[in-house]
Amino acid sequence: MKELIIPEGYSSKLSLLETEIAIKKLKDFFEKSLSEELNLTRVSAPFFVREESGLNDDLNGIEKAVSFSTIHEKELQVVHSLAKWKRMALYKYGFEEHTGLYTDMNAIRKDEELSNIHSLYVDQWDWEMIISREERTMEKLQEVVKRIYKVFKKTEAFIKGEYPHLTISFPEEITFISSQELEDRYPELTSKEREDKVAKEYGAVFITQIGKVLKSGEKHDGRAPDYDDWELNGDIIFWNDVLKRAFELSSMGIRVDAASLNKQLEHEEMLHRKDYPFHQLLLQDALPFTIGGGIGQSRICMFFLEKAHIGEVQSSVWPEEMAEECEKNGIKLL
Repeated sequence: MKELIIPEGYSSKLSLLETEIAIKKLKDFFEKSLSEELNLTRVSAPFFVREESGLNDDLNGIEKAVSFSTIHEKELQVVHSLAKWKRMALYKYGFEEHTGLYTDMNAIRKDEELSNIHSLYVDQWDWEMIISREERTMEKLQEVVKRIYKVFKKTEAFIKGEYPHLTISFPEEITFISSQELEDRYPELTSKEREDKVAKEYGAVFITQIGKVLKSGEKHDGRAPDYDDWELNGDIIFWNDVLKRAFELSSMGIRVDAASLNKQLEHEEMLHRKDYPFHQLLLQDALPFTIGGGIGQSRICMFFLEKAHIGEVQSSVWPEEMAEECEKNGIKLL
């Protein structure tokens, strides 16, 4: 229960039924705006993949996927996310440069520590866009982040128009800062404490270079070695005024090329992955250069609707003690 935050005097600004209606409005508006801004086409996506395909993501590199067997398959894995699958799909479907895809990604993360913002069930928009080799730069990454931030700003105006009593407010611009700059600024703090500090100061930040080792010998946060280039990625983080803490809404980045894949696999002592079909194509320069990420659907609903718990905007399973404590404090779980 130490992970549960009970905001003092919390009361939802929407009833259960109003919340369900608002979720639909919010998701529809954000999805349409994102697809238009980044020129993305919606595609279908898998809920599970074969382990030997190498397509499943390892997130921080330690989570174990939910797996099951069928009468036809020895073992299938429920996806963690679709970072690698999306790049294969862009290749397979013949997308052109500066176009891309998005999909509704649903996942089960059984090792998740449950809290106000973490659930066993994950729903997000996974998106991916083709760029040129020359666009594998920090400048391109920041340009795309600004375009996504524009979608957040449009969504803020829309949802406050629908529900004027909501009080969320975004700064005019998003601030960029590297994980190393954060460590230099707050060397005595943990990475999560640094995120709280910088999110409260700026309101909206993009923390770059997640996964690389900092001067201290630590990482700001873990990231699997075979999808993001650790020099060209980051997290979109907002200040959550309900929970009084930093709130990550998106993880994204320019994806690895052959050189960065080799370097990161070697660093993590995972060179055996080079034998997977996906990695073979990547090492042969057969796949397009891309940028992509995931944007949490429930987290967006939680943030824009000013909810204290992710269970207020999605149906999942919670420990009885957590559910009882939420009920006692006016947090109505779906």
